[in-house]
Amino acid sequence: MRRMGRPGLVGMAARTAVVAGTATAVSGNVARRQAGKQQASAQGQAADVQYAAEQQQAQVDAAVQEALAAQAAQQAAAQQAQEIAALQAQLAAQQAPPAASAPAPAGGVDVVAELQKLAELKNAGILDDAEFAAAKAKLLG
Repeated sequence: MRRMGRPGLVGMAARTAVVAGTATAVSGNVARRQAGKQQASAQGQAADVQYAAEQQQAQVDAAVQEALAAQAAQQAAAQQAQEIAALQAQLAAQQAPPAASAPAPAGGVDVVAELQKLAELKNAGILDDAEFAAAKAKLLG
């Protein structure tokens, strides 16, 4: 005969075990999902930090390149200024008339003006160094 009504001690223990096992399985799944979400979030944050660092490094590299270009331009301008000063000194030395020389003919070419024109053409980029040197030698020689 089967007993009706409340379950016995063994039946109650079995139900309790089933409920406890189910609760453990559910809490384990919840914990694993939360850990996975946290790990994905941490990886996303690490990627964001790395991206920001790469962007900052790219900006620093661009600033360094601009500074190097500016420095090169300053050096080129200083070199041109030295060349002009040397040409002016050379012209001044050539312009000083010798004490016993005869005056230049009236129809002669103004060497200083021509050299200044050549220097302007060179600075404007119309003449290169070789053309400038050839024209200067022609005028002076």
